Amino acid sequence: MIYHAVFHAVMSYGIMFWGNSSQSYIIFRIQEKIIRIMEGCGCRVSCRNLFKKFQILPLTSQYILSLLMFVIQNRNFFLINNESRNLDTRQRNNLHLPQPNLTIYQKGAYYSGIKIFNKLPLEIKNTVGNQKKFKTVLKNFLLNYSFYTIEEYFDQTSWLHRASNNVETLSLPTDAHNVKKHRVIKTF
Repeated sequence: MIYHAVFHAVMSYGIMFWGNSSQSYIIFRIQEKIIRIMEGCGCRVSCRNLFKKFQILPLTSQYILSLLMFVIQNRNFFLINNESRNLDTRQRNNLHLPQPNLTIYQKGAYYSGIKIFNKLPLEIKNTVGNQKKFKTVLKNFLLNYSFYTIEEYFDQTSWLHRASNNVETLSLPTDAHNVKKHRVIKTF
C-alpha cells in the first residue's frame, strides 16, 4: 500500500520525540485527509471507522505504540514500584513515576512512556515478557479504540481499569433449559 511506503514512514520517523507536541495535530489532519482520499469520501466523514477498516493507527495511537515499544525494549532504564518500595500494593508492577520539576520533562519520552505504560490494561501488561506478543496485543488494542488524543487514551484506559477490577460473572437463567453468563459491574 502506498500509504505505508510514503506517508507512514515519514510520519513515524522520530514520533517518540514529537508525537506529544502541540503541533502534532497538523500531521494528524494530513493523515485524516489521506485516509479520506484513499476511501474516496468527503471531508465531513469521520475517519475512526476508516482507520479500523484500513488497519491504520491514528497519529496518537502510533505515538503510544512507539513509546511503549521503547519502554519495553529498554526496561533496564525503568524502575518498577516493587523495586523502589517494599510495600505490596496494587501498583507494585507499574513503573515508578518520578516527581518532575519541569513541564518539558513531563512531555519527554521517558516520563510520558511511564505514564502511558502504567495506564495499560492488565491483560496487555501481562505480555511484557514477550516483545512480539506485546506489540501484537497492543497494536490490536490501539486499532480497536483508534485514539485521537492522549487524553482520550487516559480516559478510556481508566474506565477499562475500573471495569476489569469490578467485574463478576453471574449465571442468570433465561429459561428452564438455557443458562447464560452475564458480566455485571459491581458498584461500591
